[in-house]
Amino acid sequence: MMPSNNKTTDTRTTVKIRQAESTDFEAIWPIFHPIVSAGTTYAFDRHMEKEDARSVWMDVPQRTYVAEISGVPLGTYYLKANQGGPGKHVCNCGYMVAPAARGKGIATLMCQHSQTEALSLGYQAMQFNFVAATNTGAIKLWEFLGYKIVGTLPRAFNHPDKGFVDAHVMYKWLR
Repeated sequence: MMPSNNKTTDTRTTVKIRQAESTDFEAIWPIFHPIVSAGTTYAFDRHMEKEDARSVWMDVPQRTYVAEISGVPLGTYYLKANQGGPGKHVCNCGYMVAPAARGKGIATLMCQHSQTEALSLGYQAMQFNFVAATNTGAIKLWEFLGYKIVGTLPRAFNHPDKGFVDAHVMYKWLR
């Protein structure tokens, strides 16, 4: 959620965000698996095997990061080019926060960090391709951080409880 209390300020002073190493996936998996298996926010196979998850989260992206306090992972994100060729100046990120760490500003910190990293890697903009309209917390946060809904895909996300719901494309020019 958006920063609005002292917990976020305290979190900012203690959270370390670093580039993930291949061995970090063992600590990322307990964050990744329950989020993906719930099927409410990511368009990944809900029954994805651990090795496929490793590939999607660690191998395919240009970089993957871990947000931690005292070595305990609380969140993770990846950063990659959204397209190649004439679209390679736009990156894409995906973020996950451990359930116990939600509401403490971790997603905000990771998104802010990802924007800085994206710029350092030469990207000019960031695009979220498929934000389920039911993921209202994420939408509210991304809008707070300056992202705009630039398109809506009607009934594109098959939510396990709500059925077919819209998915948004969200975009921010970083420069």
